[in-house]
Amino acid sequence: MQLPSYIEDHISQIPALQLLIKMGYQYLAPEEALALRGGRTSNVLLEPILKEQLQKINSIQYKDKEFAFSDSNINTAIVELRDLPIQDGFIKANQFFFDLITLGKSLEQNVLNDKKSFSFQYIDWVTIENNVFHVTEEYAVLRNDRNDTYRPDIVLFINGIPMVVIECKSNVIKKPMDEAISQHLRNQQEDGIRGLYQYSNMVMSLAVNEAKFATTATKKEFWSVWKEVFRTKEEGVNYGDAIRQLKNDELPNTERTAIFNQRFKNVLHYFNQLEKEEVIITEQDKLVFSLCQKSRLLELIFNYIVYDDGIKKIARYQQYFAIKETLKKISKADVNGKRTGGVIWHTQGSG
Repeated sequence: MQLPSYIEDHISQIPALQLLIKMGYQYLAPEEALALRGGRTSNVLLEPILKEQLQKINSIQYKDKEFAFSDSNINTAIVELRDLPIQDGFIKANQFFFDLITLGKSLEQNVLNDKKSFSFQYIDWVTIENNVFHVTEEYAVLRNDRNDTYRPDIVLFINGIPMVVIECKSNVIKKPMDEAISQHLRNQQEDGIRGLYQYSNMVMSLAVNEAKFATTATKKEFWSVWKEVFRTKEEGVNYGDAIRQLKNDELPNTERTAIFNQRFKNVLHYFNQLEKEEVIITEQDKLVFSLCQKSRLLELIFNYIVYDDGIKKIARYQQYFAIKETLKKISKADVNGKRTGGVIWHTQGSG
């Protein structure tokens, strides 16, 4: 079957959206996302979702009783998230945000006539199901000191906070990966949309048979591929079967309607027919599946991002799996109660 066209929307963006929805992300049409932003492209937080989630995942445990945080404290937490110290620099603001969501903050509140400080979180890093995950597309954001907007292709949200920004390209254009990465870097310039990227933790570039990832402000030469064997015998999981099953599942009618409502009917017809055939697994599918699974995404953000001398870094696949295997090995003791060591064999420059 022939594609309706070779534009990125049909061969990269829609397949990425479909896979993310099947992975459990709730789809928001662009107009829905804009409504949740109060109709303002200068605002990038989905504040109604954020407020509801902050109320849900936070509570005060005091003298064997549970209390809710006050509305004023919830609003204070949102204001602190909204007003990052961008005046101190782009990466400084991003690091302030990262510390805020990973370490949380303390908020004072009167409880049983005692004024105490209590821990407050933006993300539930322990119970993943307590968080909500959304995906939207064509996310128009007002440029700095300009009247026009840039529109990243796909944005992923956790609890209403934009965490992942994705650019999609057609694989028939010349050097699509370079184009996608350059677009990310352009967007992060002073006259771009730093208001969005100050919240990013992962950025991805997809071009069907090519796919790379990085983190905020990563230079082009340090963008990475992710290599993963889609078979894990020890855990009894075959990721190859899992991604193949997801790709071949039918999209729920509600999300199907939302995605294709603003597109031409021939595009909907094409994708309806495509669902009846065996779908090929692409490199962009593998990257999205590997990095955007809810548990994996939270794990990468919380445990595998560092700020090193003003540069933000995220682990490469070999670093991630080496650390996982190391922790698995040292957590076990032999019959004599001793823990064994080992050597990580790698090539120069692999990290």
